[in-house]
Amino acid sequence: MATELRLPDLGEGIADADVLSVLVSAGQAVAKDDPIIEIESDKATLEVPAELAGTVTQILVSAGDTLQVGQTILELEESDAAEDAKPLAPSPATANARPSAVTETPERTPTPSRPQPGPTIRTQPPPPPPSAGGDMPVFASPSTRGFAREIGIDIREVPGSGPAGRISIDDVKAHARARPSTQPAASVGLTAAPLPDFSKFGATRRERMSRVRRATATNIAQSWSSIPHVTLFNDADITSVEAMRQREKDRVRSAGGSLTITPILMKVVAAALKAHPKMNASADFTANEMVLKDYCHLGVAADTERGLLVPVIRDVDEKSITELAIEVAEVAGQVREGQLPPERLEGASFTISNLGGLGTGHFTPIINPPEVGILGVGRAVERPVYVEGLLRPRLMLPLALSFDHRAVDGADGARFLTWIVEALAQPLMLAMGD
Repeated sequence: MATELRLPDLGEGIADADVLSVLVSAGQAVAKDDPIIEIESDKATLEVPAELAGTVTQILVSAGDTLQVGQTILELEESDAAEDAKPLAPSPATANARPSAVTETPERTPTPSRPQPGPTIRTQPPPPPPSAGGDMPVFASPSTRGFAREIGIDIREVPGSGPAGRISIDDVKAHARARPSTQPAASVGLTAAPLPDFSKFGATRRERMSRVRRATATNIAQSWSSIPHVTLFNDADITSVEAMRQREKDRVRSAGGSLTITPILMKVVAAALKAHPKMNASADFTANEMVLKDYCHLGVAADTERGLLVPVIRDVDEKSITELAIEVAEVAGQVREGQLPPERLEGASFTISNLGGLGTGHFTPIINPPEVGILGVGRAVERPVYVEGLLRPRLMLPLALSFDHRAVDGADGARFLTWIVEALAQPLMLAMGD
């Protein structure tokens, strides 16, 4: 009797995923943990492995399909002999993957080992995810969940009016209207005027947005429409820091890392967040409270072929610059190979976006909620600066701090940015932190 293999639970808040490619064919023998399809969720691209060994009897999905969690992928005739089947060859998407452009190109990046197979596939539909307040399931369709996310509503807080408490879009709308007036208005989503007929002006072609691009568009629109951004600009003299980086880069390379400006900035920012805890926080406007975080997890924005990803480096304040350089190099390798685990995209308390490697100077970065700040880093340029009355060539790094003015006052933001600028001018302090 054939066994159904289904799309497993992909984590909190993810109800569906797009099929990028099918890695098996009907009649093919597969071993346990062989990849059967490659999917893309809002957070990552990953391969779904077979939970059982056997022979594929029927494939029920194809590239381009959108699968809901629990939906059947294929049917498998279990076979003990298939346990010894050879592992499948790497998928074309993996074998021929081109290196993705990372926010800052490291001088040398070690290639990480391939992650272990992804989440376990259940042979029965998984239960709906539990609510925040207990073990009661949340009954809602993917379209209803997507609508709730788009307007900034936590689906777990919505009372359902349907059978067995099933939540409809009307329930989400009613819950949104009933929220306290003190709560900030949510994003209206990605509504826009209809596009004109561009074919009147010349040839056109359409390209489907990736899941990452769609998720980024929604998050950025919500951030920009609901958060009052303020951006402060300054330039840091990193002449001495660059000299220190040149002296130490070979030592760090021998340890398996790449001493770019990124790990140095991360160490400085972590110390700045300790000195200015209001920037290492999230605002709960429902309870009128600030959530101050004792940990320091930094997101580092990365440009990939799939779109913007923000890998998270945890406990930055507890690691040396060398340790950070090694970890950043490992994460950069995972990004390039498309093998970044979804959990590496969660839990940031502050973000650094470095566009210096692409030649950008000052820019205005957009906050990644629920964080209250983000540091934008441009390309360092040597220019003449007066030092003790004399005009000297100095390497100046453009910095831009965007912060949520509801949670952070302008003076607090200015003190935070000035602290970073002054710290970068003191490489001895940085060396002591290594």
